[in-house]
Amino acid sequence: QAQLVESGGGLVQPGGSLRLSCLGFGSTFSNYIISWLRQAPGKAREVVARISGFGGTTWYLDSVKGRFTISRDDAQNTVYLQMDSPKFEVTAAYYCRADRGADGHWGQGTQVTVSS
Repeated sequence: QAQLVESGGGLVQPGGSLRLSCLGFGSTFSNYIISWLRQAPGKAREVVARISGFGGTTWYLDSVKGRFTISRDDAQNTVYLQMDSPKFEVTAAYYCRADRGADGHWGQGTQVTVSS
């Protein structure tokens, strides 16, 4: 099964910024809904942002609205999550997921740590 590959995680200060990337697969990637999820230690995994196929619609978790931006470049089979001025509670492992009907794919995750 095709896998997604996340990158761009690391250490970021509260006033900084970080951009995560999710590299997809194949010529049909643009048809997939792509979600970014996070899981902090001891907490359930939650969706923080989602973008529809061809990028027409986006959705954000309330707590990240105005700080996170999801976008996609289907020519590069890549979806981005721009994180600006992250708060400490943003610290988590971040995963991307691609969905098209019953067909779903996960990435292996990338760690984001917010620390001063």
